[in-house]
Amino acid sequence: MAHRIERRTLLTSALAAPALITAPALAAPTAPRSEQNAGWHRFSLGAFEITVLSDGNLLVPTATIGSNVERDEVVAFLEARYLDAETNFGHTNHVLIDTGTAKVLVDVGSGERFQPTAGRLSPNLEAAGIDPSEITHVALTHAHPDHVWGMLDEFDELRFPDAAYSISATEFDWWTASDRIDQVPEPMQAMVVGAQNALTPVAEQMSMVTGGTDIATGITMIATPGHTLGHMAVRVESDDQQLLVVGDAINHAYASFEHPDWHFGFDMDKDGAVATRRRLLDMAAADRIAIAGYHLPFPGVGHVIKRGDAYQFLPEMWRWSE
Repeated sequence: MAHRIERRTLLTSALAAPALITAPALAAPTAPRSEQNAGWHRFSLGAFEITVLSDGNLLVPTATIGSNVERDEVVAFLEARYLDAETNFGHTNHVLIDTGTAKVLVDVGSGERFQPTAGRLSPNLEAAGIDPSEITHVALTHAHPDHVWGMLDEFDELRFPDAAYSISATEFDWWTASDRIDQVPEPMQAMVVGAQNALTPVAEQMSMVTGGTDIATGITMIATPGHTLGHMAVRVESDDQQLLVVGDAINHAYASFEHPDWHFGFDMDKDGAVATRRRLLDMAAADRIAIAGYHLPFPGVGHVIKRGDAYQFLPEMWRWSE
């Protein structure tokens, strides 16, 4: 089913893609003095314990933002918010839900197979005191490189060998189709190969789910198509408190909220992505549900308020132990 290629070939293909570009010039107050700042953040949601783990960051051209509007408008929007106009700096936040009887990790990161600024999930799990063998479930939002290419470690062994995996049946079938690599443009072929290399080893441990499927007590997969055809989000609920882990359905801390109708370059169904984004934002704002965004500034957790026909993201206030 899968086209197997060597890691070096896969990485070379990824590096050749426009996603990896020169780092933006950051304002001096935000430039780190060490390799990485805090890589994990922990809080309670009802009786559950939530840990957000960083896999690092990705650098992507801002041409992927607002592809359906004039470029000058996007540049002005970014610069007004003190953001680089050429390069988007995206965080990669993994949510781990500890229910007391299950430990559910959302996505497995890039591993060593994508951009060199990513692939830090494993060391951050260790820093947070979590052994990979403790992970009982892995929920996959979709099969893009930064979400599944970390399935195997540097020795091609499963990072989470004892986990039960869940993914949308639509998502799995699309990426693993035997002739998929011949149906996509050349720049996307490495993504298809990487997805197949990641998903095939866990096929026997994989549950193909649809929207509304519970994968553990209080944890439900919900259908959020658009970014990919089978994209899923994860709803977490405990003691009347809720968290929506939105994956890439909401992926920019400003543009996704202030301009939810803007298209994003990596969305497969751009109109469908807009509809899904608005549905999630409306739900979060109306029901006062916290969200966790994969590419939002670490730890990517906060609330949504509605402002006319648009929205605003309110990051959750950091709290230290008292």
